[in-house]
Amino acid sequence: MDYATLLQLLDTTLRFATPLLLACLAGLYSERAGVFDIGLEGKMLMAAMSSGAVAALTGSVWLGLLAAIGGSLLFALVHGVASITFRGNQLISGVALNFIASGITVLVAQSLFGQGGRTPPLTGGARSNPVILPFAEPMRDVPVIGPLYYEVISGHSPLVYLALLMVPVTWWVLYRTRFGLRLRAVGENPAAVDTAGVSVRGLRFAAVMITGVLCGVAGAYMATALQAGFGREMTAGRGYIALAALIFAKWRPWAALYACLLFGFFQALALRPDVVEGVVGVKVPVPALDALPYVLTVLVLAGFVGKAIPPRAGGEPYVKER
Repeated sequence: MDYATLLQLLDTTLRFATPLLLACLAGLYSERAGVFDIGLEGKMLMAAMSSGAVAALTGSVWLGLLAAIGGSLLFALVHGVASITFRGNQLISGVALNFIASGITVLVAQSLFGQGGRTPPLTGGARSNPVILPFAEPMRDVPVIGPLYYEVISGHSPLVYLALLMVPVTWWVLYRTRFGLRLRAVGENPAAVDTAGVSVRGLRFAAVMITGVLCGVAGAYMATALQAGFGREMTAGRGYIALAALIFAKWRPWAALYACLLFGFFQALALRPDVVEGVVGVKVPVPALDALPYVLTVLVLAGFVGKAIPPRAGGEPYVKER
């Protein structure tokens, strides 16, 4: 594998890892607060449909982004009310949202555009166009570093850079702010937080809303940057892969970045079977390469990559003692 092929593979890895990273960080906030959210898939799907539809109707990718966040926040609010206010089963609530999203997104897209549950192809201002970073062109011919900067680091949607920025921001929020300390505490010992006079319900709702915003950005990226419009079931299990990456990362922001890049790398390999054949010396069927991220997901969830201990109060509704 030559250097140019490696750069292309890394570039594709970063593109595929972006929605996983956003969804993974979304789940990190929610689960650190003690609210398990298996409904990341549904939120991303709802956001992708909202973004693709509004961008197609208005021609503005930014209005599409706002619509995506709004659609995802609506689902997050439903999940919060069901699991926090009414103390329902968090896993069932998330699964229900996934089923609802699977049906309602196709129904709305079909009623709006009549194209089999898809939106029209997005063009021009309706798409999230790539950003060329400073000095990318002059550095293009610099050996080794220049092509890396030009091909891999530069030339991505603004949402890619936002996703990468969210990693240090999330680390800082969780480990260097009072809000983050309380958020982590409410996922470990909500009774102690309540005793200190801090609202457990308020913190958990805040975490669930942050989850909704990040899932909205992830869905918007898929519909307006990774692809040119919304398509039926376009998330293709990425919400579940993000959950697996979160467990693999043991609920830590920087480890989440590395885990999502690993999953993104496996997705990128599926587009380059020639590279895999050149490395292993055997022709690997494309369906087998497509299955790699999901196989890794199963291995992570089965515990084959090490024991991951979730927040102690995760998945447990908090009942205030009287």
